[in-house]
Amino acid sequence: MRTTLYYFHDPMCSWCWGYSHTWNQLQQLLPDHIGVEYVVGGLAPDSDIPMPASMAQTIQTHWKRIESELGTRFNYDFWVKCSPKRSTYPACRAVLAAEKQQQQKAMIQRIQEAYYLEAKNPSEQSTLIKLAEEIGLDPVKFTADINSTEIEQELQDQIQLTRQSPIQGFPSLLLVKGSIHYPTSVGYPIPVDYHSPHTTIEAILRC
Repeated sequence: MRTTLYYFHDPMCSWCWGYSHTWNQLQQLLPDHIGVEYVVGGLAPDSDIPMPASMAQTIQTHWKRIESELGTRFNYDFWVKCSPKRSTYPACRAVLAAEKQQQQKAMIQRIQEAYYLEAKNPSEQSTLIKLAEEIGLDPVKFTADINSTEIEQELQDQIQLTRQSPIQGFPSLLLVKGSIHYPTSVGYPIPVDYHSPHTTIEAILRC
C-alpha cells in the first residue's frame, strides 16, 4: 500500500526556511515505501500594494525569533533594498512551474536563498524568471507556465487541499496511507520538530 508524506509549505514562509535543513535530513531518513508530496499552501494572495510598515516589522520580528531559536541566517538588507509586498502566490506558482521541468525542490531552495540570504524579492515575477534561469530551467517555458491557467488551477487546487486538511500553519506534515488525492479524512498529522529529524521519523513509524 502506498504511503505518502505530504509537506505543506510556502516558499516565502520564514519558518519553512528555518525548517529546511532538518526537512532535508528527514527526507534522507524516510523508509523507501514512503513517498513525499509537496503542497503549496499560499500564505498571501497577489498584491501590488506596498507592505505596511507594521507588517514589515512583524515579519522581521519573526525572523529574529527563528534566528535565535534555530540559528537560521537572514539578510535584513531585504527590507532596505526591496519594496516588500505581502504576496507569496507568485513564488508558489514558480514552484509549480518548475515542477513541470522536474526542478521543484531546486526552485524552492533557490527562492529561499534569494529571499532570505541575498535580499531579492520573490514577489516579483522578474526575480522568479532570473532564478529559474539560474537553476537551468527553460526561461521561455517557465514564463509561459507561470502565467498559464493550468498553473493557476493547480495553485488553487493545492490551496483548497491545504484548507481541507487537518493541519495548522506552515510547515506541516501529514501522513496518508493509500492512494487518495485529498487526504483530509485519512491523514495522520505529524508533529514538526525543527531541531531533529529523528523524533519526526519515530512519529511517522508509529502511524
